[in-house]
Amino acid sequence: MNRREFLKFAGAASLAAAFPVRSAFAGAQPHVVVVGGGVGGATFAKYLKMADKNIKVTLIEKNPVYIRPYGSSEVLTGHIQMKDLDVTYDALKSRYGVEMLIDTVVGFDPDKKTVSTAGGKSLSYDRLIVSPGIELKYEAVEGYSEAIANTKIPSGWIPGAQTQLLADQIKSIPKGGTFLLVAPPNPYRCPPGPYERAALVTEWFQKHNPTAKVLILDPKDAFVTDTTMQQGWNRLYGYKMPKSFEEKFVEELRKFKVFSEQEGVDALYAKGILKRNSGPSMISWVTGKEGGRVLKIDAANMTVEAENGVHKADVINIVPPMVAGTIAQKMGLTDKSGWCPIKRESFESTVHKDVHVLGDSSIADAMPKSGFSANTQAKVAALAVAASLKGQQPGIPSWENTCYALAGSDYGFFVADVFALKEGKITNVSGHRYLPLNASEAQIRLGAVYQQAWMKSFTDDCFA
Repeated sequence: MNRREFLKFAGAASLAAAFPVRSAFAGAQPHVVVVGGGVGGATFAKYLKMADKNIKVTLIEKNPVYIRPYGSSEVLTGHIQMKDLDVTYDALKSRYGVEMLIDTVVGFDPDKKTVSTAGGKSLSYDRLIVSPGIELKYEAVEGYSEAIANTKIPSGWIPGAQTQLLADQIKSIPKGGTFLLVAPPNPYRCPPGPYERAALVTEWFQKHNPTAKVLILDPKDAFVTDTTMQQGWNRLYGYKMPKSFEEKFVEELRKFKVFSEQEGVDALYAKGILKRNSGPSMISWVTGKEGGRVLKIDAANMTVEAENGVHKADVINIVPPMVAGTIAQKMGLTDKSGWCPIKRESFESTVHKDVHVLGDSSIADAMPKSGFSANTQAKVAALAVAASLKGQQPGIPSWENTCYALAGSDYGFFVADVFALKEGKITNVSGHRYLPLNASEAQIRLGAVYQQAWMKSFTDDCFA
């Protein structure tokens, strides 16, 4: 169903629905409908009920159990199982009074302020929250498709059957084989994620298949946490630091007064910040300027053609380009970029009044597309909606993001940011964002401990 058919169907469905649900806002109780029960939608529903328990909140989600994407790469190495990714909506219902509707939205009428579902319900709303996550553009990579991803060359960026398929492939890779990861262009969900996945696969090879190799082909020349991630690769897997990043290390260490102006690249190795590795590296990263942009794949022959040549691999993992989730597109909430423009103060859509778009699908300027971003956006939006429904002015917003990442099971680090509105844009106002490059072994180990603890506490904050 295309966008025009979707909106046409909305009008018919709203009249023909067998079980209409109407807002009582005119009497006393406003009704807020949330479409999408991921991090953004669940957090919003919970925190709106915490802000004002008298607001009726209905959360529409097609899956009865949420499969969390954050931490899902740990399934690939057997650190956790697929079932460990499952999160229920029980607490949202029983503890906060959120009304759950397991169904699929098939129609939307922004003028009548209704949404209709495949199950025959029509819901009117006073505010509509849309938090649909991402859609993977499989066909954007020549030779790739969703069918190929489901059977032979998985993506697994949206966790599910492809994640388990990829885990099984990694464990059956021949001795000395090659795992090839195709990284996505910006913007995409979870900026450190593809590189963490490559690191965890390398660690698994180190223990179980030490002659195997990991190759990353990338259209980009940098990524969030690239210095600290490469430092982990260097220390753990024999990775040789590129000269450009050696210089970046020196610049960073001088900036924070760890190095004097007289100390240069040699001091990185003399002080143990980096290791001089003479043997082969288990992991390689080919950047865009080095020819890492992928041109096409050949699934039959398990080859990937990049600008720097053709690469054959035993297991190929493609993280394709992304756009806003399908429902956002059908609702007409996206612009030509494929993402959803919003008013920064409240994340209300600039396309449809009284509709707010949260999380990965939104255009949030400097904020990354991450679970933490969706969580903090949802909290700000919940307070803004609660105030608006009472006829009050929302407060001045600010947002946060923290991404923990692993270069190995015991090697953790982070990026932590604070954002504020400046000249109408969401702007990063952080100071030092990363784990210091001269961090102690204890600090690095704690980074891994915090990463595991964060996933539990974060999930509880969103869903429990």
